[in-house]
Amino acid sequence: MCSPLHQPDGPLLPGAGRRTFLRATALTGVAAAATGLAAGPAAARSPQSSGATAAAWRPDSESPRFTLVVMPDTQYLFDGASIDRAPVEASLRYVLDHGRDENIVFLSHLGDLTESGQTTEFSAIGKAFELLDRRKVGYSVVAGNHDIASSTDDQRGRTPYLDTFGPQRMRRLPTFGGATPDGYNTYHLFRAAGREWLVLALDWRPSAAGLAWAKKVIARHPHTPVILTTHELVYANADGDEAEFSGHGKHLWDELIAGNDQIFLTLNGHYWPAGRTTRKNAAGNDVHLHITNYQNRYYGGSAMIRLYRFDLARNTIDVETISPWILGRAGEKLNELERGEVELTGPQDRFAVPIDFEKRFSGFAPVPPRAPRPAGRMLIPGTVAYWRFDSPSHPDGSAAATGLRVTDLSGHRNDLVREAVPGSAPDALRWSGSHHPDQPGHGSLCFDGSKAPLQGAYLRTENNAPLNTMTFRSGYTIEAFLRLPADWDAGRNAWGGLLGRRGTLGAAGKTSGDPEEPVATLSVSDGPGLQWAAAPLNQPGGVTNWSHELLRERWWHVAVVNDTKHTTMYIDGCVVARNPATRATGLATAGLPWLLGAYEYGGELDQLMHGWIGDVRIVTRALPVKNFMIA
Repeated sequence: MCSPLHQPDGPLLPGAGRRTFLRATALTGVAAAATGLAAGPAAARSPQSSGATAAAWRPDSESPRFTLVVMPDTQYLFDGASIDRAPVEASLRYVLDHGRDENIVFLSHLGDLTESGQTTEFSAIGKAFELLDRRKVGYSVVAGNHDIASSTDDQRGRTPYLDTFGPQRMRRLPTFGGATPDGYNTYHLFRAAGREWLVLALDWRPSAAGLAWAKKVIARHPHTPVILTTHELVYANADGDEAEFSGHGKHLWDELIAGNDQIFLTLNGHYWPAGRTTRKNAAGNDVHLHITNYQNRYYGGSAMIRLYRFDLARNTIDVETISPWILGRAGEKLNELERGEVELTGPQDRFAVPIDFEKRFSGFAPVPPRAPRPAGRMLIPGTVAYWRFDSPSHPDGSAAATGLRVTDLSGHRNDLVREAVPGSAPDALRWSGSHHPDQPGHGSLCFDGSKAPLQGAYLRTENNAPLNTMTFRSGYTIEAFLRLPADWDAGRNAWGGLLGRRGTLGAAGKTSGDPEEPVATLSVSDGPGLQWAAAPLNQPGGVTNWSHELLRERWWHVAVVNDTKHTTMYIDGCVVARNPATRATGLATAGLPWLLGAYEYGGELDQLMHGWIGDVRIVTRALPVKNFMIA
């Protein structure tokens, strides 16, 4: 279809960068196969060849990263006597060749597959899509106004479109869910990132019955996020403009999209230039509406595809627009117009969509918070200290009493008692219900320490606690949960201790390094990051591990693990980079108490923690990640 303003084609966007040509070497086989040229040996050996005996399509359904491929209007490639399947086949072969490394789970065509809806046109593009059929790759198509009589709705009856891409073809695919009785509206299900997703593919003009069917499909999948594809919905007047609803698009919004919170993303073709917008639905949540169409560009858009790379770990969809047909020949001599079409990098063609998926889907698929776990389950063999601060009897934000004693739940009598810097506020140590989502105990203590002047409160073991003299010759695992507040400032709060031992390196007989440093401390550096600086039994001084910088207002889990040979730090179960190769056995001790929320230098308090501390556990052996408290 033409632009909504029937304007002539706009200027071409700038060409792709160097990275495109580096990637192009992997697509030489794609181009050769698509253009009929002889493929080289590497292409012939491809394990993902599209031959009839190729393995079935098996995306990684649990990975938090997956790709949805979108192909807009291809009509100018299938126009009466002017038919060229090569660009479409190149794009489909890209899906096959990159299915594993991109974790491609589905492809959606946005309509106007052909120019005139003729049988010969559909026969050609239907033949191209056999590449996906043979591998049972999930895909959907929708009818555009050029594929059928544009004045009709989904009750139009039999057409070459329906003969080629009707339910009789789609039901062979593992992702096909069902269709309206007329066959023009379909839905598809795929599994990715550990959950089910639904693609609702609607006709050029769905009837009232078609929209009623769509609502029933959504209702039958009440916890499934929905991506709606159709040919016409939004358009943009010019490059860079925010997309707007067409008249029909506003009808779809009012009748279907706004009232169904599960629809979070819509994709349509029909108009150009590309554009996007965001609207609030009836539930007050964002719906992202994207228009994608490149038929106005050189070679009818060369069957360009959009790669919607979902990353649920980063809460982002990264969008990229490429032409595999041209990209696959980037090592050859491209003509002047092709060089501008390898990859589109304009703001409407390459962008990121930030989505907090868990929050966005919470209205229909809430993730229940992890329940607290009994302390007894945390007392694995070797546990010598376990402290937690979930106390229903203490209101959130209330001050911890001056005589506070925190029981060591391991049963080894390493209880903690409250201490404070003289003159500190009574609420310098407070109870809190805040906690890491995977923390066993649902509570924490908030430490309000700072300097200068030094102020705040902290906890320590008693002078006769067994933990004070332990040397951990058989290894150790020290775990803690922490969160830094938004107002954490390096000038006032750096080097606050999370956990450590009293006593200096010099007092412990160490001869290397600053003798006034403590024998062991897990402190918050000025990054802020975490530093574990401890003196092993077999070294003359301290050995140091460093984490990366930690975001404020987020809960973190830290584990320091010594296997009698080396010490390794983990953040949220992930190994950090700065773990020394120095041989390290056990921990030196001066026989003095442990500190929680404080750091000493020269045997004197030097800085107190500013932030929250949750559960803390010490075990006399090296634990694997699967046994951490976050597991």
